Amino acid sequence: MPGGADASTLHYSDGGSNRLSLEKTFGRSAKDSQCQHMLKHLHNGARITVQMPPNIEGHWVSTRCEVRPGPEFLTRSYRFYPNNTFQAHQFYYEDNHCTTPTYTLVVRGRLRLRQASWIIRGGTEADYQLHRTQVVCHTATVAKELSQRLNHSCRGAVKGRGPWEPNISYELWSEEGGCDCSRELNFAMHELQLLRVERQYLHHNLDHLVEELFLGDIHTEPTQRMYYRPSSYQAALQNAKNHDHGCIACRIIYRSDEFHPPILPPRADLTVGLYGQWVSQRCEVRPEVLFLTRHFIFHDNNHTWEGHYYHYSDPICKHPTFTIYARGRYSRGLHSTRVMGGTEFVFKVNHMRVKPMDLGTTSLLNVFNGNECGAEGSWQVGVEQDVTLTNGCVALGIRLPHTEYELFRMEQDAHGRYLLYNGQRPSDGSSPDRQEKRATSYQMPLVQCSASSQRSDHGDDVDRPLRLSNDCSGRHRGGRKDVVVVAAALTLAVAPLLLCWHS
Repeated sequence: MPGGADASTLHYSDGGSNRLSLEKTFGRSAKDSQCQHMLKHLHNGARITVQMPPNIEGHWVSTRCEVRPGPEFLTRSYRFYPNNTFQAHQFYYEDNHCTTPTYTLVVRGRLRLRQASWIIRGGTEADYQLHRTQVVCHTATVAKELSQRLNHSCRGAVKGRGPWEPNISYELWSEEGGCDCSRELNFAMHELQLLRVERQYLHHNLDHLVEELFLGDIHTEPTQRMYYRPSSYQAALQNAKNHDHGCIACRIIYRSDEFHPPILPPRADLTVGLYGQWVSQRCEVRPEVLFLTRHFIFHDNNHTWEGHYYHYSDPICKHPTFTIYARGRYSRGLHSTRVMGGTEFVFKVNHMRVKPMDLGTTSLLNVFNGNECGAEGSWQVGVEQDVTLTNGCVALGIRLPHTEYELFRMEQDAHGRYLLYNGQRPSDGSSPDRQEKRATSYQMPLVQCSASSQRSDHGDDVDRPLRLSNDCSGRHRGGRKDVVVVAAALTLAVAPLLLCWHS
């Protein structure tokens, strides 16, 4: 394993040790619903094994077409070798389904694992050194455009006669010296500064091991990418030897190289048809040391939404700190002209309740003077309060009413489940409260757990196929922003707990 000793393993299995706290978190009345069942499975550990320090040796690939801030559409194929060196392929595309490759970056270097992160629990910090960065263009048009662009800003980048040609490797930077022309492409590998490896057996099948590698997140403001140290994670890469057998993209990317870039199967954009209930698929990590799971309910008949945000102090979401319930309204969706495949919404939050789940959060809420977060000095562990009349909760960084400009998209995974993506939270801790701050990339997706927007107390919440609007009438049956509305506040709030939403 590069830069580390023998890996120790922390195993989190299903158990009843937190049954009381889980019942307090979710409530007993909804215990039979499919959505609550899925969340409780996550909070019971979901049989996830975390390697500390992580063993990253091997070949890791993207599971789908990824969207980075900008937007940029890409797939990744990273190899880590026993001698601590690595080779990374980043394949870039002109479309959001990764069917039309434009160019590929090939990056070689060395990685050294350091220590468990003091900032992001469950993560490992690392240092990297680049040895060489090369680019291969895949069309004559892209080759000409890129060579002209680099020759203008990075003198000497284009050597020889005329512009670049497709399917030829050109050097952007090497240890031997010269200009670092990769900066013109806003390229950085800072994602290697934060790592986490998770292992789990799908459907409790010991013959179906899946290993996932989480690398550091990319700053949402492209101009800050070169200077940003990760504080959260990107979408996971899967180990090519131990991946989800239903992952078609994994197999295509595994067989690809810089001269044969992966071309993923073409897919139609799903019109956002949002109603029913959606939940997190894993314990989610946000910048500023936030761990949470989410549960959203959309009522398409009146364009209202409800959001449940369960916050935790640990990266496997076993130790609850507080929960937030929020509701509000959302606008009709409009196709994004900036992010291919995205749909834009405006979400409003006008009602909120908070429930502290541990002594630390309860004490914090009781410290604040005045009625800026419920009734002063009245907070108790496990007791929910309405903070609408106090215009939110200053202690948790939440101001009401609040408006956010959001971006959503939907897709189906390899198992036919509907996934809902909402906009990535701004890396600077602010919220997208203006149109120009609307996201250009996405968070971890939610999965549809019920097609009904009615929470059932009797276990009769039967899933039905999701209806999608494929006409051109502009009817988008829901808004996924609810996920973001409170997530925005919470993403800013939990670790510092003193940040305010900007309104």
